[in-house]
Amino acid sequence: MSVHDAGPPEHPDRLWNSPEPAASYDVVIVGGGGHGLATAYYLARDHGITNVAVLERGWLAGGNMARNTTIIRSNYLLEESAGIYEHALKLWEGLEEDLGYPILFSQRGVLNLAHSLQDVRESVRRVNANRLNGVDAEWLDPEEVRRVCPIVDVSPGVRYPVLGATYQPRAGIARHDNVAWGFARAAAAMGVDLIEHCEVTGIDVAGGRVRAVRTTRGRIAAGRVAMCAAGHSSVVARMAGLDLPVQSHPLQALVSELLEPVHPTVVMSNAVHVYVSQAHKGELVMGAGIDACNSYRQRGAFHVIERQMAAALELFPVFARAHVLRTWGGVVDVTPDASPVVGLTPVEDLYVNCGWGTGGFKATPGVGWCYAHTIAHGEPHPLNAPFSLERFTTGALVDEHGAAAVAH
Repeated sequence: MSVHDAGPPEHPDRLWNSPEPAASYDVVIVGGGGHGLATAYYLARDHGITNVAVLERGWLAGGNMARNTTIIRSNYLLEESAGIYEHALKLWEGLEEDLGYPILFSQRGVLNLAHSLQDVRESVRRVNANRLNGVDAEWLDPEEVRRVCPIVDVSPGVRYPVLGATYQPRAGIARHDNVAWGFARAAAAMGVDLIEHCEVTGIDVAGGRVRAVRTTRGRIAAGRVAMCAAGHSSVVARMAGLDLPVQSHPLQALVSELLEPVHPTVVMSNAVHVYVSQAHKGELVMGAGIDACNSYRQRGAFHVIERQMAAALELFPVFARAHVLRTWGGVVDVTPDASPVVGLTPVEDLYVNCGWGTGGFKATPGVGWCYAHTIAHGEPHPLNAPFSLERFTTGALVDEHGAAAVAH
């Protein structure tokens, strides 16, 4: 019987195994979201380190990975940020083939609108900086904005007229669940243990070096421990006696009912403070900035959703009759300079990856690649070296508040 006569292969019940924790591992990764899974994958693929456990207190990729709005771009202002995000974008462009799994990466472009002369000056500055850093970027006038996205209201009489926009054609969106499943499947196939429902309750440190993690499923000895806990990073770090310079905030988003394809790109605006894209199935995905309060809650609030919808309607009057289908919140970790912390800690063999704020999803393959290098070699890769914990004492900050102002 030929292969064709046998019919399509049966889909497996599970994409990865669910093993019991071993007594010890070379590397224990705390957090089974996109960053944790990507780190495990690149540790195995690029560095041959497969005695790795990824510990997730809930279900795999059930935290911010399941609660983000999937925007991918690299048009950050500063050289340090552009470097790591552009590296991530290049990995995104080959990730589906690399993982052998459909991640539905759609390079539909991202528009960042300018509504004032100051917006225009800052936007043109960012375009020039992007080009110097090898990032694709264009400045569009209002008519060019309309050609890229015909449903944006560019009429001059509105409260915040569109004076132009930056445009990154290679940017876009991907299917977040598929990204997590692809990394998990590939990592597990190389021998990584993915352990769900395993909450870390303590970190054992002796002689200035990490020794083990304590979990709800027993003590696990570890040669190295890598934190990838996003909004709960400060909680995990405190178990090892570290106080991280991060604050946790809710970030709320919403999706509409399913619509016919009408929104061809991603549109972001600082002035009206909203970003809007259309997902693969057809729903509109909307979000804005973080809540001002510190909180770990993962749900929406009506007044925030109301402001997001009002802002979206200023830009897209065509959506006036669309209905909200569901809302949710994630927990984001924010640093004083709006840039991440990726690297070593004062505790030997304890590594930290946090502070991505609202930009964590887009960085997933890039930070996983850099973080794996850092863990494998005991020193940061040049791409993540600027994002050390020490910068908050040396003053070498990477201030990206302007490029990260609309959350994504």
